[in-house]
Amino acid sequence: MLLPHRPIGRRRFLADLGMGFTGAVLGAMLFEDGVAKSVPAAGAAAPAAKAKNVIWLFMLGGASHLETFDPKPALTKFADKTIAETPFERTVRDPKITRNFRTFAGAARLGTKILRPQVGFSKRGKCGTDVSDWLPHMGDCADDLAVVRSLWTTDFSHAAQALAHTGRIILDGREPCLGSWAHYGLGTLDRNLPKFVVMGRPPSDFGGGSGAHQASYLGPEHDGVPVEVEPDRAVPYPPRGRGLTREAQRAEFELVGELNNLAGVEYPDDPSLRARIKSYELAFRMQSAFPDIVALADETRETKTLYGLDDPVTAPFGRQCLVARRLVERGVRFVQIYHGGAADDDNGLWDSHQELRKNTAARCREVDRPVGALIKDLKRRGMLDSTLVVWATEFGRTPNVEPRPDGEADREELRGRDHHIYGFSSWLAGGGIKGGVVHGATDELGFHAVEDRHFIADVHATVLRQLGLDPERLEIPGRRRLDLERGKPITEIIA
Repeated sequence: MLLPHRPIGRRRFLADLGMGFTGAVLGAMLFEDGVAKSVPAAGAAAPAAKAKNVIWLFMLGGASHLETFDPKPALTKFADKTIAETPFERTVRDPKITRNFRTFAGAARLGTKILRPQVGFSKRGKCGTDVSDWLPHMGDCADDLAVVRSLWTTDFSHAAQALAHTGRIILDGREPCLGSWAHYGLGTLDRNLPKFVVMGRPPSDFGGGSGAHQASYLGPEHDGVPVEVEPDRAVPYPPRGRGLTREAQRAEFELVGELNNLAGVEYPDDPSLRARIKSYELAFRMQSAFPDIVALADETRETKTLYGLDDPVTAPFGRQCLVARRLVERGVRFVQIYHGGAADDDNGLWDSHQELRKNTAARCREVDRPVGALIKDLKRRGMLDSTLVVWATEFGRTPNVEPRPDGEADREELRGRDHHIYGFSSWLAGGGIKGGVVHGATDELGFHAVEDRHFIADVHATVLRQLGLDPERLEIPGRRRLDLERGKPITEIIA
């Protein structure tokens, strides 16, 4: 039976229409605030968040664990011998360890000589963690660091930079980076600023390029936003021109927004269009907020000196670290800083195939004082408990010498180390991480991670866990991630 038709009054129609729009807007706001993504699945409970923000410091090129955070006296004892001439050859060839990797051919270089450590180590802090003498300022923070000495990865090339950010090798296709997953899973703390900010020169495309801070299939609205630390180049949008008032600029952005929204009605499923609309909206707000953040006008001279802004060697990275603190202070969820990117070196300046001593000492000097300052500054401001800081790199360096291709005399100061994926180091601090601990170990030569081994994605899982996100549930339909790529939180270093 047909129900009788009853006309709807104008007020009822407008009320229903308004509720429909309200529901749509509310849904969008809930997703923006992270509420929609934080609802636990049936029978599951979301982990309790111990960190609100992340500062991810990435050393491009492969920092040597043997000259930074993993001292190996055996390298001095057996220097200039080949691995085959030491008691450790069987350990290096152990199939129980190497079977998990894509390739082992050529990695051991058993016929090349062992290279002695190029720097000494000292026990630092009350915890007594051994830290390189090239890193005295980070050493001062040893009681706040959880050093993980047992990482491994699977890509010998610098494409491992992409793997270190996404958990997947680049040949498998572009995947969302860690910062994009955090962006996707969490809401904003300040609508005038992006949730995911990137500083420093990114890796080459061979090393993952901008894919190291992009969201892939999550959608371009979850990409990291690159920014500069100079006030006149702070945001990747043109500043107001001469004679253009703020009111006129607002009208300009509103007109562009209206046009984009009209197109959005016709193409509602276009992720690039949605991202463009959001970028215009955010651009206007950022033009007001960002220049003040990077100007540092309200920072004391003592703070600027702490970060090394008075030294031309430490000032570039020091400024980025100080801006990172100011960004998380204002609610930016994830700040990613690349160090070592250079126009004349696509692989990254931490890549030390030759002249290891000169190169790594210089890189350490550039970052040590700023990173130490960042930890100390966050701590004295009461922010370290809620800010997770990670120092990372794509892989370590071999215990033996990189053969010199030019046939020059093999002088000690010219020697370097090759890429090494079987064991290397990283550290985490703050954000609910135990301080003053060392977790995992490599063998006597620093070749294999042999104790509490962790694939690089375990660091990702730990970061997500501290943010209150479950890596097992951060998926979208049709895009199931690999178990290895998801990683497992390193629970031993979580407070």
